Formats: sequence, structure tokens, C-alpha cells
Amino acid sequence: MEDLQIIELYWQRKESAIHESRNKYGGYCSAIANNILHSAEDSEECVNDTWFRAWNAMPPEKPSRLAVFLGRITRNLAIDRYRRDRSQKFGGGQTALCLDELGECIGEESPIEDRIALKELIDVFLHSLPEKNRKLFLLRYWYMMPVAEIAKRNNMSEGAVKMILQRVRNKLKDYLEQEGVGV
Repeated sequence: MEDLQIIELYWQRKESAIHESRNKYGGYCSAIANNILHSAEDSEECVNDTWFRAWNAMPPEKPSRLAVFLGRITRNLAIDRYRRDRSQKFGGGQTALCLDELGECIGEESPIEDRIALKELIDVFLHSLPEKNRKLFLLRYWYMMPVAEIAKRNNMSEGAVKMILQRVRNKLKDYLEQEGVGV
């Protein structure tokens, strides 16, 4: 089923919208959640919560890209769960490492207005990157994929991936400083 048809099912408040979303994007959302949480049970719970959030968001939301919309919901739910669990267990792992790496460039939590402006600046920055660097950046910091897996998927050494990511983070930090966003 096409995305526009699925969105229309949400707008018509038909429960088949959830079924169609799960069929088309269940694996995609599971991969996002699992890269962050590294737990099948927790990932499944986040994905199930994704359908509930999508149901509550549409209407009034009418996403132009359903995959991105559902992926963002899943990612945010997984990060929230990770933070909650981490604060309880003081665990480490891939997610903490990714967030720490990015924290060097974009700083800590900020008011919602600052985060919206930051998102727009990062979008502009990412579009200025060569496709390969943008892809590596997104795999690491959006999908929170381990460096070893990124290297394997892209037929690169881990060292090369780390070097590109370091350079992109440095460029991002410089770009944000030029735009008046202090870290």
C-alpha cells in the first residue's frame, strides 16, 4: 500500500492504518529502536508505541514522508527509553557514545526554540556534505549504528569511518560557531 493511502487511513481513523504501517515499516522502525536500545523486548515496545503515537498525531499531522515520520517517532521513543533506563542503571553503550560525540558539536539540552533552529542549521549543513560523508554521519548519529557495522556496510576500515566522522563533527562545530550557535 502506498504511503498516501496509509496516511488517509489514519485520517479516516481506520485501525487498518496501524496494520498497514506495521507491515510496511515494522522492520525499519525495529532496526532504529534496536540500534539504540540493543534489546528486542524494549525495541518491540517502542515500535508498538510508535503506532500509537502516529495514531494520535494524524490528524492533524499529515507527513510528507511517512517513513521519516514513523522513524523519527521511533527514534525519539527509543532515546527517551534509553535515557530513562540509563539513569536507572548507569549503563554505557553505543547510544551514550553517539550522544557524547555529538554533544561536543551541538552542546547539551537547550530550549525548544534553540533546538528547532539547530535542526534547521544541521539540515543545511548535511546537505552541503558530499553524499558519502552525509550517509556515514546519518548512519552513526541518526540510526546510532556501531562504527564497525558502518565500516562493513561501506567496505571501509573502521579507522577511515572514525576519521571521516571526526572531520564531519569538526566541520559541523565550525559551521555552528559561524552561524552564532555557541557550544
